[in-house]
Amino acid sequence: MNQESQGTDPALTALVWRRRYPPTPRSVTLSRHHASHVLAEWNVGRADVAATELVVSELVTNVVQHGRVPGRLVELRVTYDLAKTVTLEVSDAGDWRPPPAPARNPGEMAESGRGLALVAAFADAWGVRGREVGKTVWARLVVEQAPSGPPPHSHVSPIVADT
Repeated sequence: MNQESQGTDPALTALVWRRRYPPTPRSVTLSRHHASHVLAEWNVGRADVAATELVVSELVTNVVQHGRVPGRLVELRVTYDLAKTVTLEVSDAGDWRPPPAPARNPGEMAESGRGLALVAAFADAWGVRGREVGKTVWARLVVEQAPSGPPPHSHVSPIVADT
């Protein structure tokens, strides 16, 4: 099965890209890189690409640390509405659910506990929805197009990971 796909709906009202990854630390780096590449190809502004990289990194890290299910993959889906909104969705088969609000202060010396606070700071909205198996954690960011013009018609070069 192809682990990466991209496409548009028939009316070209949105660009959609998705990829599945094993729930390993390397997938955090790969997913961040792939999302960045796709959004740059879609002409999303540089600062907004950087913000989405951070959000993708935090969401995939949460799966790797808390939602890992042996033998199951993690899916990253990136949707751009061609106007102003990028939606990031990370789906996994795990039962762990993130808290409805990020921790206020994980402690100065804590090595974790800030990820969802970063997601909340950079995303305009975020949440969790259940699936038949597992969950999807999503984040929505309002973005600007880069100055060079409208996005292409989803001609993103395939990226193959050596996972």
